Amino acid sequence: MTETKSKNEKSRADRPTVCELLHGLDIGGAEVLAADLARGLADRYRFVFICLDNLGPLAEQLKADGFEVACLDRRPGIDLRCMFRLARLLRQYEVDLIHAHQYAPFFYAACARAWRRGPPILFTEHGRWYPDYPRRRRIVFNRLMLRSRDRVSAVGQAVREALVQNEGLPRHRIQVIYNGVDVERFTPRPERRAPVRQSLGLCETDFVIVQVARLDYLKDHVTAIRTMGRLVRQVPTAKLLLVGDGPKREVIETEIQAQHVEAAVRLLGTREDVPELLWAADVCLLSSLSEGIPVTLIEAMAAQLPVVATRVGGVPEVVQDGQTGLLVSAGDDAGLADCLVRLANQPELRRQFGLAGRRLAEQIFSQPLMHQQYADCFHEMLG
Repeated sequence: MTETKSKNEKSRADRPTVCELLHGLDIGGAEVLAADLARGLADRYRFVFICLDNLGPLAEQLKADGFEVACLDRRPGIDLRCMFRLARLLRQYEVDLIHAHQYAPFFYAACARAWRRGPPILFTEHGRWYPDYPRRRRIVFNRLMLRSRDRVSAVGQAVREALVQNEGLPRHRIQVIYNGVDVERFTPRPERRAPVRQSLGLCETDFVIVQVARLDYLKDHVTAIRTMGRLVRQVPTAKLLLVGDGPKREVIETEIQAQHVEAAVRLLGTREDVPELLWAADVCLLSSLSEGIPVTLIEAMAAQLPVVATRVGGVPEVVQDGQTGLLVSAGDDAGLADCLVRLANQPELRRQFGLAGRRLAEQIFSQPLMHQQYADCFHEMLG
């Protein structure tokens, strides 16, 4: 923390200023990526954070690390006041480049500089809503407001295609930069498996499944619970750990009761010890309706866990079906249950998938590679 703070306090003349513009700073894929990127590149760029809607637990961590953090408190609808406040903050912080994560931050960044030259924007798209479809007004806006110095990045090929088809953005303007994680942080520690299970009230003989995802409708936890309703009839030792929090917690609790799996499903809330939870598990599950490049799956692969997931968005770019995990269609609780039964009964297959997933994480989804690609993009935009 001290090293990051000292780097970020270097004089303004030493480094260009990059504004990380987000919805908020809750614990999520885009937010964690932006925070880690700032820490990793703090010796080359001065980072400031501006949130459209709310702060969150990451905001306090970033402030402690010496980063400037501000919130615009955006109102519902198109908030003109928010645009003017953003323009003032960009001038106040002397921002040289805006890194806008997801569409609304890109929209407000483009509007905030509409009446002045303004800094270039890197628009990074992390995922897509469900259902996803073209919106004519947005296509016109994107074509009018994207300037020659701006760039667009997508976290995967599927996201890139969605930007071309549904946002009308030119394919040649979109670079794919895969999400990356600190692979070494997730390197398995077998000696931690038993103590972590004991702390959670789990037995060594339990077949433990972990799903790390915000409790949001896009993650479709209801399908995960229905999957458990089927699974426990064939694998009575199956246990599901749900890590994360969000607006659908009550809906999920209701479904747990409806499926009579109270003894098999645990809601753990937001956790800081995700690596240890992965080391204690046998399989990683993800039941999403839509995804970009899910960081939680990369983390699970780095922890040598096999994956069972839905074949949506960029998931097939992360999980090689039949090699690092098993994929089924979205909403297919019977298919998910069949995959989990197969892995429960074949520990050697779990081991093979886990080793192959770890190799893939090291080769394609490492944090240093991702950071260098963003740094190269920043350099080219500012050059």
